[in-house]
Amino acid sequence: MTDTTTTEHQPAAAPRIEINAALVEQRIMTLAEIGRCEDTGVCRATFTPEWVEAQELLRTWFEAAGMTARYDPVGSLWGRYEGTEGGKVIASGSHVDSQLPGGRYDGALGIISALTAAETLYRQFGPPRRPLEVVSFCEEEGSAFGGARFWGSRAVTGRITAEDLTTIKATWGETIGDTMRRLGFRADEFASARRDDLDVFIELHIEQGPILESEGISVGVVNVINGSHGYTVTVTGQANHAGARPMDMRRDPMVGAAEMILAVNTNALAMGRPAVSTVGHITCIPNAGPIIPESVTFSIDCRHNDPAQLEALVQAHRDAVEEIAARRNLSVSYRERPMLAPCVCDPVVVSTLEQAAVRQGIPALTMPSGALHDTQRMSEVARVAMLFVQSRDGRSHTPAEFTSIPHAVDGIRVLADALYHLAWGG
Repeated sequence: MTDTTTTEHQPAAAPRIEINAALVEQRIMTLAEIGRCEDTGVCRATFTPEWVEAQELLRTWFEAAGMTARYDPVGSLWGRYEGTEGGKVIASGSHVDSQLPGGRYDGALGIISALTAAETLYRQFGPPRRPLEVVSFCEEEGSAFGGARFWGSRAVTGRITAEDLTTIKATWGETIGDTMRRLGFRADEFASARRDDLDVFIELHIEQGPILESEGISVGVVNVINGSHGYTVTVTGQANHAGARPMDMRRDPMVGAAEMILAVNTNALAMGRPAVSTVGHITCIPNAGPIIPESVTFSIDCRHNDPAQLEALVQAHRDAVEEIAARRNLSVSYRERPMLAPCVCDPVVVSTLEQAAVRQGIPALTMPSGALHDTQRMSEVARVAMLFVQSRDGRSHTPAEFTSIPHAVDGIRVLADALYHLAWGG
């Protein structure tokens, strides 16, 4: 699953897809002005005024391209070309919300790419034979509502409950249900956002990693997406005076947590690629220089594209945490986060993208995704795959993320070719 391979198929010839690079750049930069922060960054959390403005801009772009545009009950925006022969829907898109701060390309490029590809095909070949839709999902990042990550794609797959509307809260304290109602979305009709008419979903995304750049290739075809298992660890010791308590009589949870965090890093390194584990958040109580802490809480995020290896990694971390706690006379407790299983992309759709790259004369690398995406959720209701485009220095979730226009255009050409064959029947 983890090997990368170059495409070797020799499909029949197809028309060359010409993408307007200037239009792609204009759309990227125009959208990036909404919620702009830290010079090249974007701060655009779901359901904030910036997010609403961005969605409305996308709606005008969808309609200008000749699509019908609509919001589903939870706030995802869909643009649609009707198919002349009906059938199940071919769809593509991503998300417009960002980390705080995030960059110009994460999510946004996927929507712009899907729109540009679909519009180009529509203008060149007329209406598709099968319905084609472009989507801007809401709340992929979870930066506004931590418990609502993948909110839009969860709704499409029927993974939202009535309880979620009242228990999931924004960083400003309002429930997600009340926020949606305030903005005019149909929160109480969330169940009707579920789709059973989708055949294929393809998401173009920046790689967010260094592989394509290191290989000198602009486009990747994703065949598997990492699973994620995360939880929070609280280490409890005993608060005491930082000067009067002898070192050999301390129950210091900070020291224990530091050793545990090092063990998390060591375990992932020992397992090897594509295993990764990250401690990204840590707090201590009380948080004061003259006091030995009473407790320390930190997050662990584990990822792998093999379910057995993912669980082995999680268990290795727990074993290390328990051993360190016992040796240092500390207690530990855990708070689980929902596991997201690895997603093996549909082999036929993967092959369609590989052949599209060959038809367009664009070298492509077949590869796994280390990051999590809406595509994983969409695999429950559609055949899925992803396209990656090169990220400079492999950076993402930062204002420094950057994808060049030539690399983006290469990705859009591959996407457009695949959509042509899926929706137009080329």
